[in-house]
Amino acid sequence: MMHLDADTEFSPGLVRANPAKRVMRHFPLRNIDKLLLFSTIALAVFGIVMIYSATRADMPSTYYLKRQVMYFLIALAVMILAAGFDYRKIMPYSKMIYGIVILLLMLVFLFPARGGAHRWIPLWLFDLQPSELAKLAVIMILATFIADRRMELKSNKEFLEALAIAAVPMFFIFFEPDLGITISILVIFIGMMLVGGARLRQIAVLVVSASALVIAGIELHLLKAYQLTRLLIFVKPDIDPLGAGYNLAQSKIAIGSGQLIGKGLFHGTQTNLKFIPAHHTDFIFSVVGEELGFIGGMILLALFTVLIWRAFKIAASAKDPFGTMLATGIVVMFFFQILLNVGMTMGIMPVTGITLPFMSFGGSSLAINFLCIGLLLSIGMRRFPQGT
Repeated sequence: MMHLDADTEFSPGLVRANPAKRVMRHFPLRNIDKLLLFSTIALAVFGIVMIYSATRADMPSTYYLKRQVMYFLIALAVMILAAGFDYRKIMPYSKMIYGIVILLLMLVFLFPARGGAHRWIPLWLFDLQPSELAKLAVIMILATFIADRRMELKSNKEFLEALAIAAVPMFFIFFEPDLGITISILVIFIGMMLVGGARLRQIAVLVVSASALVIAGIELHLLKAYQLTRLLIFVKPDIDPLGAGYNLAQSKIAIGSGQLIGKGLFHGTQTNLKFIPAHHTDFIFSVVGEELGFIGGMILLALFTVLIWRAFKIAASAKDPFGTMLATGIVVMFFFQILLNVGMTMGIMPVTGITLPFMSFGGSSLAINFLCIGLLLSIGMRRFPQGT
């Protein structure tokens, strides 16, 4: 007698595999990380509400709301596609993706500057910011590089090769200029190297060298005047409260005025009267602090904590080195951006122009962030044996 298992179905004269169950083996939805998915969508919806609150006094009042909703729907589709894609198939194409991103980073200099910076390539639906793509491209190619060496980067030659991979996009991004993302890629590199088997001595030498380069950049006037001013304001925040320190001062006033429960959604005076700079992008956390108070800020940070926790768990339990390193890079990227942005609005970190993931207005950053979540979901679902 022929034995039929649970994955086969009988038709007259033919025993064949169930197509639906074959698909489920490759896309095991029941293994999806529901907490990661929930926290991500909750953060994005939270962000949409706060962006509307921050910009509803503009004309037209729903311009940013409609665009962010559109970006959200596009990003959601990107996440679903990424989650259904086997992340291991990225490895052979990581060099090609990296090369395309380097090309895009060079192309931005052909388009007119905005606010003194060459960061965007205008497209139909939104402006593409290649530096956002660069973070993920660096994560992908470093994950491939480290996985090929079985997470054992012992030699200085291998460490320098990995550093060169990260340094090329950092060079172009620095001269856009975008100091925040330049620093982000450096931090991503350090985090991945630590997990990937690099020696602490190598990391220490890198940190010392990077510090020396920063000092040299200041002495040689490679940093823009506004970048130097931001660093000075961070060290001495009260030096020019009505000038260079105005943005930070208004942000701290807004957060402090929210107290425990806030002034109420849509009732932030600092926000509605536009005292807070870039209130729908870099300083969106200030809007949360003013309108929803300490409780609202803690709810937001709790959602971020859940996201980082689940992402870290996926990195720790991935079944192959590439999945481990890919997830590690994404975890480091999210954690650093959250830390830097929230700290910036409260004056405990320098102002660098880093946006708050899932909360700040912008199509490129939202799509890339959701793509990263899709990759995490893909890694998480495929860490279980097929068919379980």
